[in-house]
Amino acid sequence: MNFNRIVCFDLEMCCWNDGRDPKTGEIIEIGLAELDLDTGEIVRRTQHYVKPEHDEISEFCTELTGIKPQVIHKNGKPLAEILRSIESKFGGKHKIYGAWGHDDRILHAECAAKGLKVPFTEYINLAMIFRLQRHVKKKRCGQRAAMEIAGLEWEGRQHSGYVDAYNLARLTRTLFCDSETQEKHK
Repeated sequence: MNFNRIVCFDLEMCCWNDGRDPKTGEIIEIGLAELDLDTGEIVRRTQHYVKPEHDEISEFCTELTGIKPQVIHKNGKPLAEILRSIESKFGGKHKIYGAWGHDDRILHAECAAKGLKVPFTEYINLAMIFRLQRHVKKKRCGQRAAMEIAGLEWEGRQHSGYVDAYNLARLTRTLFCDSETQEKHK
């Protein structure tokens, strides 16, 4: 196990505002940003568009995430192919993966439904780790609010897996890197 790195990831899923349960949408984007805990450097970032098998990308989803159906049609790949790529490029069982909240459950559920293997075995809920800090008074907060509490400015468009994973890696630096390493990256 490589305890010197955390692969931060963020999922974007099909979503809608027409009365359906928003938690049932298929994954359409996976953003990843790998943080080296020794140096505080974000050493690798990537974005994968996923072609959903059953869901369509609604206008609401495009408005929220910025992901257009045409982008998925042109650049999207099957989830199985993307998971193999993530495992080969980022390392699977030898790396620790982390997300804000329960993206692991979403990924596990979709993988189970499609008969796929999740590309990692170790997972950290970074929202829980953040909220356990003594100075955090607001225990129910989103990632953007957590960044403000940590004194970090959000960079980029929210609800982009690529951007959200990068910002999560920046926030994770404040959780696990010493103050000198953090200071180098402000």
